[in-house]
Amino acid sequence: MINHDEAGVRPLTLAWVSRHLEVGERIVKTEALRGGITADMRRLTIGTQDGRTRDLVLRSFVDPFSVERAEGGLNREAGALTLLAGTGVPAPELVAVDPTAAHCEYPSLLMTHLTGRTVLDDEGVETRVPLLARQLVAIHALRPAERPRKYVTLTTSDTVVVPKGADAAVWAAAIDVIRRPTPPYEGRFLHRDFQPGNVLFAMSPPSPAGPRITGVVDWVATSWGPADLDVAHCSANLALLHGPAWGLRFAEAYEEAGGVLAATTSERLYWQVRDALAFSEEVQLVSQPWREAGRAELTTRSVEERLDAYVIALMDALG
Repeated sequence: MINHDEAGVRPLTLAWVSRHLEVGERIVKTEALRGGITADMRRLTIGTQDGRTRDLVLRSFVDPFSVERAEGGLNREAGALTLLAGTGVPAPELVAVDPTAAHCEYPSLLMTHLTGRTVLDDEGVETRVPLLARQLVAIHALRPAERPRKYVTLTTSDTVVVPKGADAAVWAAAIDVIRRPTPPYEGRFLHRDFQPGNVLFAMSPPSPAGPRITGVVDWVATSWGPADLDVAHCSANLALLHGPAWGLRFAEAYEEAGGVLAATTSERLYWQVRDALAFSEEVQLVSQPWREAGRAELTTRSVEERLDAYVIALMDALG
């Protein structure tokens, strides 16, 4: 009898997972994992032949809109996890993938489970930011034999949603920034959603050396593009989670860790503003997992206010 969460895992998917287990292993428990926006994430506890257990993670695209994009995303993640094996970047190991739901009810990917947890609290952010920066520099240093697809940006000057009460003049100027031609850049291997919600830390028991990163997850959007874009994305997340100053601080930490950003201020501004404005279209979607993780004060409205403050800070610092 499988001990499973209320929603559970569908029968065909359970059968598919079972076919990829070692001899004598069986699924003994499934548990929903929080934090995913586009996919259903579950931890599967596997009973081993010697009486012990190990954990796997199952990603399934169940939302109709997400299913349409699942094949490309799961193939990208499978390719990234294969590439990352043995590189020193702490990522899950690929077990199996069914990108077209040929065997499962929904497009799915099975991978190993990493220790650690996401940390979104304000406390200790000054310690975690340099760790995040060093980890991102290591990711950008990878040189795959086969490049992933070119980066995608979905935001345009016409789709930006100016928050209620925002500084209209500053936002108009920021929107003008992303109307400019794309700056030249040297391509890098990008995670494309590198941010605190996709990084696992070992926090307990306390270590004299402080926290350490145990894993980077969610490689669905892996792509090739400017390092500035990954840096801008993490910066925007930090600004909304912890305040605008931390968004600005991350770019500095990235350079301190040996990362190289665009040569000119105007080029850096383009990428930072582009990613910040992208959040204007999905504040509610992004902030909900944060509240579920314990940041109840991060209401949609409060995050909109932080976004406005961050855009103003970017334009003041780099404009």
